[in-house]
Amino acid sequence: MSLLDMPPRRPPVAGSPDTPAASHGGAPPAERPAPSVGRATGPADAHAPSADRDPRTSVSRDHSEDRTTRSDRINQLRAGVLGANDGIVSVAGLAVGVAGATTDIRWLLIAGLASLVAGALSMAMGEYVSVSTQRDTDRALIARTRADLAADPAGEHRHLLAALTESGIPDDVVGEVADSMERHDALTAHTRFRHGVEQGTVVSPLSAALASLLSFTLGGIIPLLAILASPPVLRLPATLVAVVVALALLGVVSARLGQADARTATVRTIIGGVLALLVTYGIGAALGVAIG
Repeated sequence: MSLLDMPPRRPPVAGSPDTPAASHGGAPPAERPAPSVGRATGPADAHAPSADRDPRTSVSRDHSEDRTTRSDRINQLRAGVLGANDGIVSVAGLAVGVAGATTDIRWLLIAGLASLVAGALSMAMGEYVSVSTQRDTDRALIARTRADLAADPAGEHRHLLAALTESGIPDDVVGEVADSMERHDALTAHTRFRHGVEQGTVVSPLSAALASLLSFTLGGIIPLLAILASPPVLRLPATLVAVVVALALLGVVSARLGQADARTATVRTIIGGVLALLVTYGIGAALGVAIG
């Protein structure tokens, strides 16, 4: 594991064999060579041996691809859990609210399907816009950092030293650590340790939107089927049972994904969902009485 695989803003383990030594030499910042920021090479350079080429570069690319895959997967899971929770509560709340006002199965079907389709599309579009905005922001920051490194490498080096010192790296080794990082991959070092942005983890907005769309639909189908398949006298209790079971399973899954306490997450999710159902049913019943 290279230094660039360290978590941002955390000091390295003392005495780690992964920390390469570097000759600091005491040269003034203005005489520092410009750090490597992924400059293009000509055709002749592609096959010529170079001292700047490091076998760790291919490993760094592999780690970057791995981080991208993990980031996309985590983003999809997060969007999926959020979408399923919204699908269960939103569709159930609207259907139960309408059931409180009328027992006509046609109105329940129309309200449930409208809520399911509108909610799924809304969640997908919201997720797409949100992730796209974050991706564009990260890309702009990476591009700005690349330009700053090319324009003022010495000044950017001082900023990196300050960031590493603030993260807890001792003053007597922070110069060697910064030098090693910049020789290995200056752009990644600056974006990660100064700005908290990983070059290789710019996630896909489309994958997050699709995960949200599918999960909302799957979550919303559960209460919709429960309320449509039950006789009028059992619609509310049947829907409550279906929602509680679905939210309990979702709470356990979300806790496992977040490595949190399953009991706390499950109870919190169930209480929120049941309260939403009771409030919407009460409003629907009050409106039904007033209109009727």
